[in-house]
Formats: sequence, C-alpha cells, structure tokens
Amino acid sequence: MVSEREPNSVAAPAGCDVVIAAGDASLRVCAEGAEPISWMVGGRELLWQAGASWPRSSPVLFPIVGRARNGRIKVDGRTYPIGVHGFAANEMFSATVTGPSSAVFVLEDNASTRAQYPFAFRLELSYRLGARDLEIGVKVRNRSDVTMPYAVGLHPGFAWPFAGGTADGYRVEFGKPENPFVPVIDGNGLFTSGARSVPLGGRTLALSHDLMAREALCFLNANSDTVRFVASSGDAIAVKTDGFPHLALWARPPAPFLCIESWTGHGDPDDFDGELAQKPSMSLLAPGASRSHAIRWRFEPGDA
Repeated sequence: MVSEREPNSVAAPAGCDVVIAAGDASLRVCAEGAEPISWMVGGRELLWQAGASWPRSSPVLFPIVGRARNGRIKVDGRTYPIGVHGFAANEMFSATVTGPSSAVFVLEDNASTRAQYPFAFRLELSYRLGARDLEIGVKVRNRSDVTMPYAVGLHPGFAWPFAGGTADGYRVEFGKPENPFVPVIDGNGLFTSGARSVPLGGRTLALSHDLMAREALCFLNANSDTVRFVASSGDAIAVKTDGFPHLALWARPPAPFLCIESWTGHGDPDDFDGELAQKPSMSLLAPGASRSHAIRWRFEPGDA
C-alpha cells in the first residue's frame, strides 16, 4: 500500500475524478468518498453504475459499519448523531496520483466529522490497478491523545450480470465452509438475536432475486478470506481480504447488482445502548497508532 508520495506523484485537482489504467483495465475513483465508480477490464464494466435503486457504486464505510441504534453513538457519555455506515462516503478526500496505475486518497478529521465522531484521525485509501486485479489498501491512524474506536468497510456493488445474458445461474463460492445461518436484521437495520438459514450447498451459494430480496446476508466472523462471484459462463470476480473478519451480501432486486461487502465491524445489536468503544466488533487504536487492512478484487475469465 502506498502511504507516502512516490517520485513524480501529482496532486489531483480538488473534486476531480481520478482515472488510472493498467493494460486494458481502468479504474475511475471519485474524490468524494474515495469511491470507485468504474472498474473496467477488457472493455467490460464490472461495477454497478449507480441509479435510482441505489445511488452508489462502491462506498467506503467509516468510522462505523451499519446502523447505530437511534442514529447516534455515545462517547464519554455524550451522544453524537451519525448516519448509516458513518460519514466517509460523503466527505471530500484529497487525491494524489502516484503513478499511471496507482492513486492515494486521504481524509483527515474536520469540523463536520468531529460533530459526528469526536476523534482526530487520518483515513487513507490506496488503489493499485493491475491488468486483471485491483489492490485496495486501507490505513487508519489515530491522531487523538485517547484510544479511538473505529470500524471500516468497503461496499462494492458488482454488476449482476457482469458476463452478459441474464442474472440466472450466478453463484457465490466461499473459500471455506461457512455457517448456513445468518443474523436476522430488524426493520431499523439492527442485529437481532434471531437467525435464519441460507441454502448453502457445501461452499456454494446459488444466487437468485428471491434469495436476496430480504435484508443483507451477513456472515459474521466468516471462515473465508476469499469469495468468488461466479457467472454461469465460468467468469468470476474474486474478493480476497486481509483484516476484514465479516462478509455481507446485499442486493435490491431486480436492480442488476450484487454487493460483496468486507467489514471490520457491523451494525448495532437491537438492544445496544453502550459507549462506542463497547459496541461489538469495534477496533481500538491507541493514541498515535495505525492499523492497515487490505482487499484485492480480481477478474478471472472462465476460459483462463
């Protein structure tokens, strides 16, 4: 992951989309939210191009993942309003193009973020594009003089179908066997103590609009660090993670996308009323400390 400017790096104009390329692949990232909005390989668009069903393509989630109960977090007894998945997706990042196939985006705390999350931080997203893959680095640094709780995630919506034809015959293949029961999420987006079954056949989940019509399928503390989104043609998008213990699948049928989300944390339990640092699955950073997470997306042609 790039954390410092490299020789010949260029700061992108404020508010500008950044485009990087490698071979016949290209990536377009919006400075608002450091959000990838187009990933093309061989002329094929692999990301959902936003739209009425969901006006995003691949938002970055920080400093929480999911919903906070009553839309608030509590720090040292004081409450702060915060939206679903935090605020990073709506903040303007500074962007630096570090080479023809790499770029770095940085967000530091400001008056807007401190009104929602009272910590000084630096959030860095790095993108390195290859001919068939994309490496994404996430680095969080605590610039506060107190311990900082945080969660981070990526929420890419991949085109479904991405290999032409219809959405029929697509599946998700997990790298390891997974629990065939996922949490029930209530109407407020909070995690209940209930569970529901999903039709896993070994390590394979056959996809359908009916299956994805309810809330997200959340595999908390997943066994797999790699999943493959596979078309009936055999073409696949593989997602490999390092430092993201949770996996979620989400869609809004019949809109043509499937989100394969990687999380370090998750939404509040429906009865949670504690401090942010006590929220399940939050990461705690000591003053001055940093932590890195990584994701790789890879397009795998079926005839390879």
